[in-house]
Amino acid sequence: MSRRKKKNLLEMVPVLKENLIIDHENKRLIVPRTNLVERFSIRFLKQPTERKIQLDDLGFFVIRRIDGKSTVLELANVVETQLGEKAAPVLERLVTFLSILESYDWLKWKEK
Repeated sequence: MSRRKKKNLLEMVPVLKENLIIDHENKRLIVPRTNLVERFSIRFLKQPTERKIQLDDLGFFVIRRIDGKSTVLELANVVETQLGEKAAPVLERLVTFLSILESYDWLKWKEK
């Protein structure tokens, strides 16, 4: 029986999926709609070709700093240094935001 080593989230590196676009002017994340059902709805139901996700100040700050090199702990330190009390509680909000990104499959993880 092999034992799996538990991974520490604080040491993991978040990486945004390549097809996502950050709209700096409007503080939005633009997500192209590419799966089969979405392509069907675009073509036959005249749905938009992309989703525009409006980000709050913390989300926009974090998403611009997901560079594929910084760990969650490093991101938390930058958020706390730059935003201070506006982002409190920093770690909890950051982990929740990253979890939401992951749940939509807009984020993947790698080890440092």
